[in-house]
Amino acid sequence: MLLIPVLLVENMADEEPLRAAIRNSEKLLVAFSGGLDSAVIAKLAADELGDNALAVTVDSETMPRAELDECKRLVKEVGIRHHIVKRSDLADESFTKNPVNRCYYCRSGIADMLKAVAAENGIKIIADGANSTDLDDFRPGLKAFEEAGIWHPFIEFGFHKSDVRDLARKLDLSIKDKPSMACLASRFPYHEIITEAKLRRVESAENFIKNLNFSQVRVRHLKDNVARIEVLKDELANLIKPSIRDLVLKHLKELGFRYVTIDLEGYRSGSMNLNLSEKDKLPWQKSRNSTD
Repeated sequence: MLLIPVLLVENMADEEPLRAAIRNSEKLLVAFSGGLDSAVIAKLAADELGDNALAVTVDSETMPRAELDECKRLVKEVGIRHHIVKRSDLADESFTKNPVNRCYYCRSGIADMLKAVAAENGIKIIADGANSTDLDDFRPGLKAFEEAGIWHPFIEFGFHKSDVRDLARKLDLSIKDKPSMACLASRFPYHEIITEAKLRRVESAENFIKNLNFSQVRVRHLKDNVARIEVLKDELANLIKPSIRDLVLKHLKELGFRYVTIDLEGYRSGSMNLNLSEKDKLPWQKSRNSTD
């Protein structure tokens, strides 16, 4: 696997050098989740490389079905070839035990599958949508991708999340304002065993609440079947309206949640990482100044 050197440059988010680097790859496989970041990379790859660009989605139990449907729609919009490969996260005990570095095991397995598809298609370079803002969070999965030689073009060229969103708007992608999404495993506190039944419970709960006109929803599946609902702060008032509250409570109880709670701090990315110590994070955290 060819690894393109990463040069971190602060305050640099120039589209043309990014496009040039993609062109220079000659052939590129894009790890495609259907989120904003990977969609922008896929669009740039399709623009610059045509049929020499390939988007690959790894479908597993932790991927919401709505996100898989979004992947299928988006590849048609950006005009890129697309493969879907199946993987079972739940077949890996290191993952289902849900350790602090859970994402490392998942991404290592995904990287192996991406490299296999790349080899089958004569592609030497694999890119993902990680951006410079990701370096501020706890991302064991990023370390796994780096070890596998996955290229992070947005990080190399200094694109933060806001820059990626600006580029998506310039490209007029339909998901330019799409909220962030993470795999369903992120809804569980570390060391809480992950099962198929729990994943589907969370997925159904979130779909139900989203369909009540909430733009960003997380249902955290806590110990003893406790649900902690996170929505945007300015949408909290709607969630606690009796008519909405009662509908949500009834549905989540029917799904098997024993207690249903609302997080008054509202949605925030990575809220399950708040109780991690720096000692827990250190082996898996990438420094902004690191180039390894």
